[in-house]
Amino acid sequence: MEKLKGKDYSTIHSPVGNLVQWPASKAEWEKYKLTQEQVESFHQNGFLGNVKLLDDWQVEILRKELLEVADVNHPWHHLFYEFHSNESQDPNTILFHTLGAWRISTGFHDILWNPRILMAASQLLGDKSVRFWHDQLFCKPARQGGVVAWHQDYSYWTRTKPMAHLTCWCGLDDSTVLNGCVQYVPGSHRWGLLEKPELAGSLNGIVDFLTEEQKSQFHPVPVETQAGHGNFHHPLTLHGSGENKSDKPRRATVVNVITDGVYSDSDLPLLDGVPAIANGKKLEGQFFPLLFDL
Repeated sequence: MEKLKGKDYSTIHSPVGNLVQWPASKAEWEKYKLTQEQVESFHQNGFLGNVKLLDDWQVEILRKELLEVADVNHPWHHLFYEFHSNESQDPNTILFHTLGAWRISTGFHDILWNPRILMAASQLLGDKSVRFWHDQLFCKPARQGGVVAWHQDYSYWTRTKPMAHLTCWCGLDDSTVLNGCVQYVPGSHRWGLLEKPELAGSLNGIVDFLTEEQKSQFHPVPVETQAGHGNFHHPLTLHGSGENKSDKPRRATVVNVITDGVYSDSDLPLLDGVPAIANGKKLEGQFFPLLFDL
């Protein structure tokens, strides 16, 4: 793929490489639409699993670029919002987690304009225009990958309002129960905002904050996926993932989006290294590009 030397890709609000092809007509967009049954399932359960998002060749590009950006000596390493070579609180496990790869890598930049993601996101957000919030990378190495504790994404995002957010998790490896696939609690998006646990702490830490009724409804569903497939979930849906006990890695990229019109609810920076957006002002500009406009 093309390399733009010395460029912070957040300044470019369109694809810069060959990872995705932007549809040339409305008819081309139609082929990426979710079915009505898929949309209804999302709203009923709070998540939609096993949606094909990438072809094998696209997965290979992202795997290669992940290796490059994971190097702490990468020349543009300072552009990450966050970089945790190991966020796990268990010294025996490893959870690699970053925010901001879209600024550094052509592939992780261009996946934001993946029409398979954007058409689905627009539908699941209520047929709205889609704006970028932030990205993430999660890597669980073979045999020692750490957990991601049960949590709701919006509990970490309350500095933005209203709650009109959506998460797209995309696997770069086959994801199974053995290697720590994502699990969801169906219907938990209707429980309201819960306490915020440590993301890489105890897997079941959230249970301490549930009511007896919620505990009785706490029936996690693991979603196993092939590489290149992904899941969408509501910002209040409880989800988490266990350890990687397999002999293969479990790598994933995450694209978090919002509807156009979400605003800042803080005078502090919304992301590390990003200029603050004044309380009450709409998210837009260099770091929050409009990805899909109806």
